[in-house]
Amino acid sequence: MTTDPTTDDGGINAARVPKGGRRDRLRSHPATRHPYRLVVLVVGVSFIALGIALAVLPGPLTIPPVLLGLWILSWEFRFAQKFFEAFKDKGDDVWEHAKAHPVSSALITVVGLIGAAVAMWATFHYDLVAKAKDAIGL
Repeated sequence: MTTDPTTDDGGINAARVPKGGRRDRLRSHPATRHPYRLVVLVVGVSFIALGIALAVLPGPLTIPPVLLGLWILSWEFRFAQKFFEAFKDKGDDVWEHAKAHPVSSALITVVGLIGAAVAMWATFHYDLVAKAKDAIGL
């Protein structure tokens, strides 16, 4: 019979962690259990909020902060761990597809980069940010 080297002592919604590890020790001590989970929650949600803000504000890299926040939340919360595993599996599937079809993947990437460059050029050339601010009254 094999034993499971993980523990689930962090509560009903806690993610499983290796027994005897740092997170297991933080969870098992009554003085650090709740503050640790609160810090993980605040930091994880902050990164997700940053990613959402970057989606609205002009700028690149909206997905990495969201994934980083989800990864941080997955340390302590089972729901986030399930979401993160699903995203990881989807990423693995996409990577395998890209390796199997390198020409079409490269073509899609290049077209996307060209589209992004054209959008950035149009934004700066036609001063679209100032026109949008004027249109909404800022």
